[in-house]
Amino acid sequence: MDSAAFITAFVTLFVIIDPIGLFPIFVSLTQGVPEKERRRIGLRACITAFFLFAVFAFLGETVLGGIGISMPAFRIAGGILLFVTAFDMLFERRTKRREDQAEEAEEDYPDPSIFPLSIPLLAGPGAITSVILLAGQDSGIQSTLAVLGVVLLVLAIVFCLFLIAGALERLLGRTGITVITRLLGMLLAALSVQFILDGLKDFGFMG
Repeated sequence: MDSAAFITAFVTLFVIIDPIGLFPIFVSLTQGVPEKERRRIGLRACITAFFLFAVFAFLGETVLGGIGISMPAFRIAGGILLFVTAFDMLFERRTKRREDQAEEAEEDYPDPSIFPLSIPLLAGPGAITSVILLAGQDSGIQSTLAVLGVVLLVLAIVFCLFLIAGALERLLGRTGITVITRLLGMLLAALSVQFILDGLKDFGFMG
């Protein structure tokens, strides 16, 4: 993976996983939890999410081929899905949905590390789609391992933000978080259009 591909993969996964938008949810899910246990919850969530990403990075394209879906078709569908996610981020629908999922988890799950932190907040449909698309851009295990390296880097950033979530929330405030989330939404919208254009090019619709 060259530097341009690495940057593209990092930006795509950083935007779709959205660590900055996640840390207020993490704070709300772990209110009153001792700091040591809060770290364990964050670590467990990130490890579980990485395992899920690894499974889809290695087997995603094989599964798609087994049910007759080509990578160009999946790129176009994935681009559309990512664009919907970007639209939600721009108009704060995604944040509201995540807060609703967090409230449901508080009622039913005392440990939020698996649900909703790992699934669907970290390893949601958009993030899994992105990993499959990125891993499928080049053949060979080296490309897949490179994508997983990017995933590991993004999840490490997520975990670091989890560790200082309370302080960052006080520093940025609600307005700061909203501004950053909308900027990331604009970036994700552009990346999603690029996925669609790549899929159309693979089909031969574009020169």
